[in-house]
Order: sequence, then structure tokens, then C-alpha cells
Amino acid sequence: MFHIYSTSEQASQALASYFAEAAKEAVQTQGRFTVALTGGSSPKQLYQILANSPYRDSIPWNKTFVFWGDERSVPFNDSRNNAKMTFEALLNHVPVPKDQIYPMSGEIPADESARQYEGILQKHFAGQPPQFDLILLGLGENGHTASLFPYTPVLEEKERWVKEVYLTDQQMYRITLTAPFINQAKKIAFILFGSSKAQVLYDVVKGKYQPDFLPAQLIKPSSGKLHWFIDEAAAHLVK
Repeated sequence: MFHIYSTSEQASQALASYFAEAAKEAVQTQGRFTVALTGGSSPKQLYQILANSPYRDSIPWNKTFVFWGDERSVPFNDSRNNAKMTFEALLNHVPVPKDQIYPMSGEIPADESARQYEGILQKHFAGQPPQFDLILLGLGENGHTASLFPYTPVLEEKERWVKEVYLTDQQMYRITLTAPFINQAKKIAFILFGSSKAQVLYDVVKGKYQPDFLPAQLIKPSSGKLHWFIDEAAAHLVK
């Protein structure tokens, strides 16, 4: 489902409201809210909105469990670290208990970090379906989402929940949730803005199915809901 707004501010406000409702619904039905956050430029505005009134005071942060969809294999204090940005924009300003926040480690070997994170998730979901209540995702101009990049082996992963991937052009390892695991989520929300994303958005949702080239096409919730929060500039080819 597309949610199209005139500006990125309006789209971010709408997603903040959706986030809050998802949190309240999850806590009412199961006693906790489990969310996976995303990095990149688009969600920063969302996080800043969530960090302020009314959301800072109305979301059940004390029953919120925070994970990430992917991370670069860099230390936490590196400016490229997804978790660092999220702490600065959101998590330092809302009362989520520290032991309910689970950043991916970029300071140990990527394969070890991926297995460690998968173990944390298995413990969190023990005895119940491994379903995030909400996963936030971005969309890169090359069709990637999370760290599911074109023509990388992780796109073929069927069993693992979390996997490392090496990007030759960036000379960097990343850690990512896998597509089959993401697709278990109850709600998935993409957030993207700007005319530079218009063509790739069209290709992903309207174009030929070629997920090796456009990995975001792999995101098809098994039984959950898929939403796109976008501005007019990003949406003009799909309207």
C-alpha cells in the first residue's frame, strides 16, 4: 500500500503515527513491541519526530525492544554506523530500557557478529513465531534494502535469519537480516524520499521481477502488511 505525501516531513509524520499505533497494538495484544530500525538519510527525520512530543510521551517505550535491519562492520562511534545515528536522533531521547536495545556489533568479525545476532533474536523469540511487529526499511538507488545488495550471495540465503555480506566496491563487510526472515514480519514499512528514488521505486514495484538485480523485490511479507511511505517526488512514476 502506498502512502504518498507532498513533503518528506508529512510522510515522516504519517509513519510516526503508524509506528505509534503498531507499538500500542503490539503491547495490548502480546505485552511488548519488537521493532527493527533502519539507517540511511530518510528515517532520520522520522526518528527526530518520534523523539519529541507527543510520541516521546505516548509510545510504550518501556515495553519496546529495538533491533536493526542491518549494520556496517564498523565501530559504534564511526559516523557510518547505523545504530550511532539512531541513538543520536531517537534512542538517547526516549525511555527504552538499555537492556532492550540490541545494536549489531561492528567490532567483531562479521560472520561472528551475524551468528551472535541470530542467537539474540532466537532467544528473544523463543517459544513464539519469529515475527517482528514492525520492520522499517529504506531503498537504495541500486535497488538494495537492508544490506541485501544486487548480485550478492546473501540473496540466496533460505535458512539463516542474519547473515554477513562482503561488498567489493565498498571494501566492507555488512551484517543484515535475510529476506525470508524479514518477510515473517507482521508489518513492513519502506520510507524513501526524493526524485532520485523515483526510477528505482518504479522498477521495484512495477518492473520485471529480477531480484538478483533489484533485491528489494524479495520483500514480500508472508502474511503481514507491506506499506510504502513516500513523498510526491519519489512517487511520480508509480502514481
